[in-house]
Amino acid sequence: MRNKINTAIIAILLLFTSIAFASKLAIVIDDFGYRPATENQVLKMPINISIAVLPDAPHAREMATKAYLQGREVLIHLPMAPLSKQSLERNTLSPEMSLEEMARIIREAVNKVPYASGLNNHMGSAMTSSLRDMRNVMRVLSHYDFYFLDSMTIGNSQSLNAAAETGVQVIKRNVFLDDAQNEVDIRRQFNRAVMLARRNGSAIAIGHPHPTTVRILQQILPLLPVDIMLVRPSLLLNEKSGAIPFLASDGKSTLLLNQRFRCISLCVNSQVSPLVYANIMLSSFTDKVQDTLHKILSSKIQSLPCPLVVRTADSFIQPYGLSSPASILCSGSFLRHAYQATYLLPNRCRRLPVISWVFRSLRKHNSN
Repeated sequence: MRNKINTAIIAILLLFTSIAFASKLAIVIDDFGYRPATENQVLKMPINISIAVLPDAPHAREMATKAYLQGREVLIHLPMAPLSKQSLERNTLSPEMSLEEMARIIREAVNKVPYASGLNNHMGSAMTSSLRDMRNVMRVLSHYDFYFLDSMTIGNSQSLNAAAETGVQVIKRNVFLDDAQNEVDIRRQFNRAVMLARRNGSAIAIGHPHPTTVRILQQILPLLPVDIMLVRPSLLLNEKSGAIPFLASDGKSTLLLNQRFRCISLCVNSQVSPLVYANIMLSSFTDKVQDTLHKILSSKIQSLPCPLVVRTADSFIQPYGLSSPASILCSGSFLRHAYQATYLLPNRCRRLPVISWVFRSLRKHNSN
């Protein structure tokens, strides 16, 4: 009995320490609804890759529903007028519109993109740079309990100032992955997003369902650095930006994409050590948890009635007869995985009291 209790404590400690101290990266794929073949490839990626759907796209409802049933976060990708002259989507918000007209367009967009929890702008430099117009947008959004993801198509966006009077929460895009449609630039931008997540604690990257972007993400995501955790954008709404000491950028962070345990060397430095040790020990273990949960969801979620499909992790776990995340983490395969991960730590790290206790407990479990 005592061994089971210790095992549960280890599993819970590993899970929550990893979540607390990983740098968070949110990736949103815009322009959904026009390319179902390519978009279905995106929907095979980890479930924390979120999508933004154009309301008037022919496959808007289909793709939003499919993503939601997988457990993904869905946003409305609402067209807004740019400063430049170019062809616009139907029902594009523009500066000359009245509050009533904006409310109509947003209301129709909500009906066309079911299950959305947020909204971001498609183009929109003319709209987002206007404080008066963004105040109107935020007034309408406040009736839907949506957050606003500012795509930052212009530097002097007024979204934060406009939202201050309404209570609508705003987060901002940090990186566009695919302004240039070539492999080198997309990889460079992805590395930049990782660097910003390390430096600030979190980052938001936006891409599009272009074949090149999808192909690069399929290659890069399995090699995601061990200190980076994919999250949905809503998790960053209350995130306080701040440098994480043991992951401060040294100008070489992009090398970690192809060296999954390179950051173990940080154990020898003089900075706050427990965060480093816990993060490194948990890296492959956490990847395994996320991958297994994704497989469970993909194979089972389609058979559930819609009312049971909600966004909380506990609600995903309950339908499968699992009492808690710990019941998954305490399975033998996960603990063997964690035990193997502890061997990646230098001996001096394993001699620390907490790490030593975890290591001995895992070794005892795996010898049984």
